Amino acid sequence: MRKKITLLIAFLLVIITGARAQNITVTGVVKDSKGETQPGVSVKEKGTTRGTATDANGKYSISVPQTATLVFSSIGFSLQEVPVNNRSTVNVTLRTDNTQLQEVVVIGYGTATKKDVTGAVSSVKATQLENENPQSVSDILRGNIPGLNVGLSTSAKGGGDLLVRGKTTLSAGTSPLIVLDGVIYNGQLSDINPNDIETVDVLKDASSLAVFGAKAATGVVAITTKKGKSSTPTITVNTNIGLAKLARDQEVYNGQGFLDWRADVARSGATSAAYLYNNPNNLPEGVTEAQWRNGVTGDLTKIWLDRLGLVANEQANYLSGKTTNWYDEIFRTGQRQDHTVSIAGRKDEVNYYMSLGYLKNENLIQGGQFSTFRTRVNLEAKAAKFLTLGLNLQYADRNEGAIEADWNQLTNLSPYGDMYNADGTLRRIPTDDNGLNARNPFLDMTYNDRFDRQNTLFGSLYTKVALPFGISYQLNFSPGIDMFRTFNHASSLNPNVTTPGGSVTRAQETRYNWQVDNLLKWNKTFAKIHNVDVTLLANAEKYQTWWTSAYNEGFVPGDFLSYHNVSSGVKPAVNSEDKVYTGDALMGRLNYSLMQRYNLTLSVRRDGYSVFGVKSKRAVFPAAALAWTFTEESFMKSLPWLNYGKLRVSYGINGNRDLRNPDNGTVDPYAALAILNTGKYQLVTPSGTAVEANTAALNPRMPNPNLQWEQTASFNAGLDFSILRDRIGGTIEVYDKQTSDLLIRESVVRVSGYNNVFSNIAKVSNRGFEFSLNTKNIRKDNFNWNTNFNLFFNRNQIKMLASPTDDPGNGWFIGKDIDVIWDYKILGVWQESELAEANKFNKGIKAGDFKLLDVDGNYVYNDVDKQFLGYTSPRFTWSMRNEFNILKNFDFSFQLLSNWGQKKRFDQAKNQPGSVGFGRSSSYILPYWTPENPRNDFARLNSGLSGTSFGVYRDNSFIRLNTVAVAYSVPNKFVNQVRLKSAKLYLNVNNAALYAPTWDYWDPQNNGPTPRYYTLGLNVTL
Repeated sequence: MRKKITLLIAFLLVIITGARAQNITVTGVVKDSKGETQPGVSVKEKGTTRGTATDANGKYSISVPQTATLVFSSIGFSLQEVPVNNRSTVNVTLRTDNTQLQEVVVIGYGTATKKDVTGAVSSVKATQLENENPQSVSDILRGNIPGLNVGLSTSAKGGGDLLVRGKTTLSAGTSPLIVLDGVIYNGQLSDINPNDIETVDVLKDASSLAVFGAKAATGVVAITTKKGKSSTPTITVNTNIGLAKLARDQEVYNGQGFLDWRADVARSGATSAAYLYNNPNNLPEGVTEAQWRNGVTGDLTKIWLDRLGLVANEQANYLSGKTTNWYDEIFRTGQRQDHTVSIAGRKDEVNYYMSLGYLKNENLIQGGQFSTFRTRVNLEAKAAKFLTLGLNLQYADRNEGAIEADWNQLTNLSPYGDMYNADGTLRRIPTDDNGLNARNPFLDMTYNDRFDRQNTLFGSLYTKVALPFGISYQLNFSPGIDMFRTFNHASSLNPNVTTPGGSVTRAQETRYNWQVDNLLKWNKTFAKIHNVDVTLLANAEKYQTWWTSAYNEGFVPGDFLSYHNVSSGVKPAVNSEDKVYTGDALMGRLNYSLMQRYNLTLSVRRDGYSVFGVKSKRAVFPAAALAWTFTEESFMKSLPWLNYGKLRVSYGINGNRDLRNPDNGTVDPYAALAILNTGKYQLVTPSGTAVEANTAALNPRMPNPNLQWEQTASFNAGLDFSILRDRIGGTIEVYDKQTSDLLIRESVVRVSGYNNVFSNIAKVSNRGFEFSLNTKNIRKDNFNWNTNFNLFFNRNQIKMLASPTDDPGNGWFIGKDIDVIWDYKILGVWQESELAEANKFNKGIKAGDFKLLDVDGNYVYNDVDKQFLGYTSPRFTWSMRNEFNILKNFDFSFQLLSNWGQKKRFDQAKNQPGSVGFGRSSSYILPYWTPENPRNDFARLNSGLSGTSFGVYRDNSFIRLNTVAVAYSVPNKFVNQVRLKSAKLYLNVNNAALYAPTWDYWDPQNNGPTPRYYTLGLNVTL
């Protein structure tokens, strides 16, 4: 047996020795396409961990089997595999990785590679953010696009307003135009499932925007949804659950803190002794019970609580030790879920993508929630060699009917008040005080009913025809239909509803729109160096709405049928409003490229729009752009550190037609026309009897046949660059936008017979700078680290208004920013030692009131004393995103974003809630001035107006840790065992942390509760 073992060991040694004998030493030099040697290039044997790296001269040496394959990799170059084939010398020339430059971006009615783009276009791939599970288009864009401000919505619906390169208007819409799969989209962003999105491109300068003409001055957000990629069907399931929790507490007084605060409320401004409001069981040293009683007989505790303003049930609850924590009752941890399943694939003649998604979110407030079903079908089929047919269809069913608790009541509610009556029903006023603002915050959500449902359908049907000579024709028909049902029932069971028998409003609206695009395209290359791309467009559109509303109240015998039986009320009323507008456009664009080095874009669009005046129905919007890829020049080849560089410059005119009625925020298709309203009045006979009402004709709006587009003339210069083997790349943009003919509803003198008129009467300028930097910090087999940094700012200025003077009523000042703050400068708080000076104003100013700067020193506050104190819009906005891949299976990322230099109104520092005063209310726990604590940044409780009306402004600059995400991709060897293509677990936190050094009230972007989201999800591909 021992002999056999010895022979076996000897045999194995021979095999191993023989294997080693087959290894050879391979040497070589690694260079780039310019012939420069490349140090630090990774050289590995494929399928093993054996490897080395090139030295300072680009040389390497490695021992590998004769049949091995060497893998060469380096940042900025494509991965290259080279078989050894029994060679001892293997020299390699690495190919530059131009993947990013070859990426396709949307440029309006077409696409182009990044290398050929002449305009300012920024892009983000949704797949880059899938570990963060964005739940809206706004989440995809937030912090990832320079020049784009994204608001923060705290509702269960989520999202946020979008603003591209500052405000170019005073009263028209500022939201960018949304383009979905190449066609203009009039629906809500919440109807687009982020799981369906492939890329989002933001078009910012005149060259890229001009093809959309009259609609593009506020920017364009172009969304491209997913298509099939694999020849075999791919099923993807993305499912996650999450929590919404308060990110920042702003608590109110409870228990003893409330009583101490109420004592200070009673002392504020009072002439009586301060100790009268102390707890009789804890009097200050030297104060006797007799002094404290001040001649009042009876129970000491009752006297004290009476002095603090507590009513009977509050006193009873105090004596029994009972309190209500309204803060904990109103706020909660909301539950969230989001599930999407999709199938995609492609064959030679068919490409398809289909998805179905369900989302349900609860917000932080009891009762608040939002849910939606969303489905999409993208289908494209080649019917013949020259004919392609396609369909992009999207349907959504939104439920926004939740009634949430009235969290604004938080500061009106006493912790010693009662939520319920003795019979268990909700108490209307927790402290039985009819004279104040307090109401039970749960009344409406408990008793009232709301049905708010929107069903939306948007599609694009298209045909592509290949014509002779390289010409193609495409026809798009894009219909959209939105159906809104909003029913509200104010129940008679609700103790806060004063209408006998309750009331019901039942409103229904249908919106229908369609667009037709006829596109001719021609792309031709001449002599291998001249490329011409021509796009011609003929467009027509129509938008129409039908709105009907029915109201009734006093339901007999009762309103238990809610909004299901409107006719049974005693006071019916009906209303309706229908609107329609039409538009058309002709557009031509020429893209010319010479040697893929010099690029020229010329475009012109002529728009027509029914809303504008009879003399100004049409306008022309031209644009031009030049780009020079200077790194393609021979004299630049000597700079090995510079991989790519392109200069761009553009100029053009865009329009804004989004004219809104300032009364309701809706599009007004009849803004250029006079409006004739009717009113009713009653006649009374000499005997005092009222007779039938007659109709009065009112003319609130004057017609304007010259009403036209806002026009923005925009200049943009940009530099795209990549250096150090594409290790560092980025973009620099500067722009100057001049907007004229701003749409404003102007008041006119009543003697004209009208109240107002829509006019084009103002000018605004916007200038800005944008900087984007992408770095590949570390590239290793088991560790990768990338960083993206964006910095931008915008400065606007009002150049002209309706009159040569300022408009202080609207806060508009010629030569100043639209968002400038014009108010009194606060010097601090009047102290007791300064009352002699304060009395000179003869306004009853007391110690603890805010001290305002009297510029002219006449002891009278007026507009002369107001100053420009800052801005409500950020002076600088920046974001930084870091992405890490660890051990190939772990992904980690986080994003910081910041708005810096802006101010926000903070009247809470006045400690003056209004005419009602603090009464028997509560308050947020905020500082306040007292004689014992004479601070200089917060006023006394129930402070005065300091002789005039003014606002308090505080810096609300912040840095937000916007997202933190970690994901684990299950290794293929495990995934394949269960017949999956891939599987990934992810965990992320949104709005993870906040740094606001000078803002200590709720969230600096919101005057209310702001959520932090925790999400756990699974992404599986079959």
